[in-house]
Amino acid sequence: MQKLARERREISKLVETYQAYKRVKEEIQQSQELLQESDEEMRDLAKAELQKLKERLGSLEEELKILLLPRDPRDEKNIFLEIRAGTGGEEAALFAASLFRMYSKYAEKKRWRVEVMSENPTGLGGFKEIIALVEGKRVYSVLKHESGVHRVQRVPVTEASGRIHTSAVTVAVLPEADEVEVEINPNDLRVDVYRSSGPGGQSVNTTDSAVRVTHIPTGLVVTCQDEKSQHKNKAKALKVLRARLLDKLMEEQRTEISERRKSQVGSGDRSERVRTYNFPQNRITDHRINLTLYRLDSVLEGELDEMTDALTAHFQAEALKSGQ
Repeated sequence: MQKLARERREISKLVETYQAYKRVKEEIQQSQELLQESDEEMRDLAKAELQKLKERLGSLEEELKILLLPRDPRDEKNIFLEIRAGTGGEEAALFAASLFRMYSKYAEKKRWRVEVMSENPTGLGGFKEIIALVEGKRVYSVLKHESGVHRVQRVPVTEASGRIHTSAVTVAVLPEADEVEVEINPNDLRVDVYRSSGPGGQSVNTTDSAVRVTHIPTGLVVTCQDEKSQHKNKAKALKVLRARLLDKLMEEQRTEISERRKSQVGSGDRSERVRTYNFPQNRITDHRINLTLYRLDSVLEGELDEMTDALTAHFQAEALKSGQ
C-alpha cells in the first residue's frame, strides 16, 4: 500500500496538469467556434477569452515538459550532510556551525529528522567538520544543489579591530546508499578502534569505542566516536562510507556524461564558489543563478525555500535546454 501510495503521489501532479491541459484545449476550440458568430459583442468576448486561454495553454505546456523530465531516482532519498571548515581558521569553523544550524532549522520546518553522525567541535563552539543524516520526504531533491563552497564575509568575533574577513566552508550533500546499491567487501576494509576524546561522559578515555574505517581500494576514511558503543560507531561509519562510495560512483558517471555531451549541467563540481553570505549588507547571493536576497538573517533562521525553489527551477530549465 505504501509503495502504491507513493507511486500515485508521484504521478498525480502530472495527471492533474494533463487533464487541465486537455480542458483548456477544449475551451480554445469552443472560443474559436464563437468567433464565427454574427453577434459582434460575442466575437469580442471570444477574442479576449481566446487570448487568456492560449496563455494558460502555454504555461501548462511548460509545466508538462518539466513534469515529463526523467526523474532522478535518488530524489526520494535521505542524505548525509557534510559541512567542513575551509580557509579562515576559527572563523570558518564558527560559520560551519552557523550553516549546520541553518540546515537544522530548515529541516525542522520541513519536518525532517536530523541525526549527527560525526562531529569535530572547536573550543569557541564551531565545527572543523560535522556530518549529519537528514531523513524525510524528498530530502535529496530539495538539498542536492547545496553542495559546493559557501563563502562568508563578516567581522569575526575573534577580530578586535572590526575588519571584515572572508572565510569559506564546504558543503557536501550525499544521498544515502542502500546496501544493494553499494556492496562493500569486508576484506576491503581496515577498522581501527581507539579511545574517544572530548565531552562524552564516563566512557571517554576509558574504552576503545571510537572507530576509524578505511576503504583500502579508494583510500576513503570515515571516523565516528559519538556513540558509547563500538558497534554503533562502526555501523554509523559504514553508513557514511557507503554514501561516499555512491557519491564517488555518481561523480564518475557525471564526468563521463559531461565529457560525452560537452555539458557541465549537473556536474556537481564542488570546487566552485556557489554562494556568498555577506553579513554587513544582510545579503546572500547564489552565483550559479545570480539570485541575491537582502534577508540573510531570515535565511540563517531556516527560511531557505526561495533559494532552493529557484535552484530547482534553474536546473530543470537547463535540463530542458540540453534535452536531458
